[in-house]
Amino acid sequence: MTAAGAEMERRRALYLRWHPCGLLAIALPLVLVAGELTPGTGERVAAAGLVVAAVVLQVWRARAIAAHPEPSAATVGYFAARWALGFALTWLNPFFAFYAAAGYFDAAELLPRRWWRLGMVACSVPVAGSQAGGMPFGSAATWLAFAGLLVANNAMLTIIVHFAEHEEKRSRVQAATIAELERTNAALQQALAENAALHAQLLVQAREAGIADERRRLAAEIHDTIAQGLTGIIAQLRAVAELPDPASAHEHLDRAARLARHSLGEARRSVRDLAPVGLAHDGLPQALRKTVAEWGERTGVRAEFVVTGAAQRLHGEVSATLLRIAQEALANAAKHADASRLGVTLSFMDGEVTLDVRDDGRGFDPSEPAERTATTGFGLDGMRARAERIAGALTVESEPGGGTAVSARVPLVGHER
Repeated sequence: MTAAGAEMERRRALYLRWHPCGLLAIALPLVLVAGELTPGTGERVAAAGLVVAAVVLQVWRARAIAAHPEPSAATVGYFAARWALGFALTWLNPFFAFYAAAGYFDAAELLPRRWWRLGMVACSVPVAGSQAGGMPFGSAATWLAFAGLLVANNAMLTIIVHFAEHEEKRSRVQAATIAELERTNAALQQALAENAALHAQLLVQAREAGIADERRRLAAEIHDTIAQGLTGIIAQLRAVAELPDPASAHEHLDRAARLARHSLGEARRSVRDLAPVGLAHDGLPQALRKTVAEWGERTGVRAEFVVTGAAQRLHGEVSATLLRIAQEALANAAKHADASRLGVTLSFMDGEVTLDVRDDGRGFDPSEPAERTATTGFGLDGMRARAERIAGALTVESEPGGGTAVSARVPLVGHER
């Protein structure tokens, strides 16, 4: 509950606790001014005593009954005693009907639900008697007027109570709706916080797993390129040592030099690919465009790059993953495809990014084991693991003589703020 709501509840409780005294204070000046309505000394003494009793009863109520009481024997007894005092005072002077009307305001709070309407009807009796000119009644016409006023008062009370109940019901429904919305909003905020934490955790795990993947990739690169080149160099140098003919020795030295240059180039490429430096200053589309262009120049294969959809700045881990997959797919195509044309397409869709690498090379049978397809190194399994690590997927379509298509699909996660 807000501070304003708490303050309103406090004021309401204070009013319900002391409003009979306020009504009594309104009645007393009128009683004193119209003293002839209480002609006898005995009646005036009785009225004074009843007023004191009413004040004492109200002080007891303030101390003995809680500010928001549940209907109980104490509250019912208090209501009955106050009604009796109000009826007696109104009998002595009709202006005391102000005090008798106090039950209109708190009958629903003090009486059980099955009795509070009866309590309000009881309170209307002295009020109608006061409106009819005061009790006791001296003629049949006065009795008829009293009966009419009693019916009219209760009819108005019924209408007022009906609208009050309707408004209270609507307020309860509105309060319940607001409370449910607050609970739903709190649950949503908690879910968003948990999702953000999970997302951060997944990215950390993907980064750590990526480091392990890079180590395995480098080990495969060293084994498949540099180590094999060094082995070839050693073999050529051994041949030189065993050949007495200078011309033959020079030929082997040329081969060793070529292998050394090739191994040096492979070593530099591995170091360059260790970190996606292409993303240091460019977004993923620009980095892929440069990578495809450089690959085409290096291999002499016609290579094209296309972006479809509205390009967005992606999370660093997503960009790095797609760039790595593209680099590995291009490396595989250069090693095994023997293609004359290659195309790379980056597509931005609702909630998803796809990377497609297609060539018109010799192709292979994806159902055959990897060692029979000559896909050594990091290979398709590594690309698939990269995609799956960020909740994506990688599919490969190929057939012998029909080219190869590699497609990676990953969630579209925007750049972190």
